[in-house]
Amino acid sequence: MSALYSFPTEKAEFENFCGGNLGGEHESCVEVGVIPGTPFYALRDSKPEGADKELRFTKAELDDFALGWARKQGLTL
Repeated sequence: MSALYSFPTEKAEFENFCGGNLGGEHESCVEVGVIPGTPFYALRDSKPEGADKELRFTKAELDDFALGWARKQGLTL
């Protein structure tokens, strides 16, 4: 699935999911967006030191992660 990283994300619209922001604006945000023209998703850190360090997933992989994380944390959807 290495081709997943060949698609550009410059025009992707990322959505922020932020936590406590204890260290200032966007200190604890994760961003996720659909890679334009593909069925794939990019997940990244909003902090400057996380720039250009994305993880990419298929919808099934991202859904599996989200559901697994929610279960492990005792969250319900």
